[in-house]
Amino acid sequence: MNSLYIIIPAYNEEENIEKVLEDWYPVIEKHHGDGKSRLVIIDDGSRDQTFSIVEKYGETHPLVQILHKENGGHGAALLYGYEYALKQGAEFIFQTDSDGQTLPEEFEMFWKEKDEYDMVIGHRNKREDGISRVFVTKILKYVIWICFGVSVRDANTPFRLMRGDALQRYISLIPPEFNLSNVLISVIFVKQGCKVKFLPITFRPRQGGVNSINLKKIVRIGKQAMVDFWWINKVLR
Repeated sequence: MNSLYIIIPAYNEEENIEKVLEDWYPVIEKHHGDGKSRLVIIDDGSRDQTFSIVEKYGETHPLVQILHKENGGHGAALLYGYEYALKQGAEFIFQTDSDGQTLPEEFEMFWKEKDEYDMVIGHRNKREDGISRVFVTKILKYVIWICFGVSVRDANTPFRLMRGDALQRYISLIPPEFNLSNVLISVIFVKQGCKVKFLPITFRPRQGGVNSINLKKIVRIGKQAMVDFWWINKVLR
């Protein structure tokens, strides 16, 4: 059986994290990989009860793994989780977020495609997270085209299944503290000619808590991303 690592970064998600665990644990239990699969929560320096909630849940759910790191942002937490999964020999890596916006029942249609594609990624055709987020996604798609010369339907979706061997080839190209890790992974896979498929997913509003990303942070991240995009495009060439 194939080993699956579900990677979920979390920062101050005490309102959501237990429900997220309850939603996704049956998925990892079903695809247990003869006991090698794991549901990995990366606690990104949370200042609330996120870590303790996951730790307690893991006492009775053996496929849960909690990792703790100093706060470095969503992108750094993702890379931390991806690198951990690769070191453990994960054959397939799936990523989603800890705010409850995605639906675990939509996972199976991705899993069915795992042997045909290097990455299967969701595109958020049913979005309920606000018009400002939709606008940012459209701008990002345009920036990616300008910087890399490729069109990526929805580069930053937190609902993606990747082959471990494909991710291993390219993960070193991503700066360690880069805030848009998933964006770069999507771009690299497309630009390098990997087999990528987009499937429609539902994307609900945040189910609780407060989003740690505001407009000011988005602008700052965007400016730095432009610099990093140009540098990485030179490497890819």
